[in-house]
Amino acid sequence: MTDLQKELSGNSYPGRGIVIGTSADGKYAVCAYFIMGRSVNSRNRVFVTDGTGIRTQAFDPSKMEDPSLIIYAPVRTYGFYTIVTNGDQTDTIYDGLSTGKTFEESLRSREFEPDAPNYTPRISGLMHVITGKYDYALSILKSDHGDPSNCQRFTYSYENPKAGEGYFIHTYMGDGNPLPSYEGEPTLVNIEGDIDTFTENVWNALNEDNKVSLFTRFINIATGEYETRIVNKNKD
Repeated sequence: MTDLQKELSGNSYPGRGIVIGTSADGKYAVCAYFIMGRSVNSRNRVFVTDGTGIRTQAFDPSKMEDPSLIIYAPVRTYGFYTIVTNGDQTDTIYDGLSTGKTFEESLRSREFEPDAPNYTPRISGLMHVITGKYDYALSILKSDHGDPSNCQRFTYSYENPKAGEGYFIHTYMGDGNPLPSYEGEPTLVNIEGDIDTFTENVWNALNEDNKVSLFTRFINIATGEYETRIVNKNKD
């Protein structure tokens, strides 16, 4: 198992990341989603609550240049499902679930982002919490080592997840030009503390210059009730 804080602090630019797992006491389904940015446009964002989910919005609308890949709803809920992604495929998964498609089937219509030469991977997570049971899945859609003619699709499903453990997937292996896409399976990481401790640990471990926003949620596996935290670097 990899220490989540060390994994985050050891990478100056993991890009956008999803962590999903189970609290150390086994009572909560846990997720985190963070965004980072190198450009003024990417850094000019905040997370705001939107119903049972969240959305991104411009911190300073006058500085917004191209909203196409940076303004979206990272988190939505559908029934007993919580969807978290790094793009508008959140809506694709939501629409798919509502018509009887699976997580994987829903994403068949999508691929990596059209932001050459980076071809940023689309990462997605789906948490399923119902009547005291919990399972989750992660997905990544990426180019073939920078070749946009081939989309590689990977889905990872986790049943009966263990207390204090989670999996972490992100968009980039590190900084660079072009940015190197994530490689390998999701990383097994530790989940520690209550929601406030977990949130603080993740936020503090992210690179100070590049971090933009963080969302965390703890869902009570027995009741389905949840708590959410949002941290934004940009503040009024």
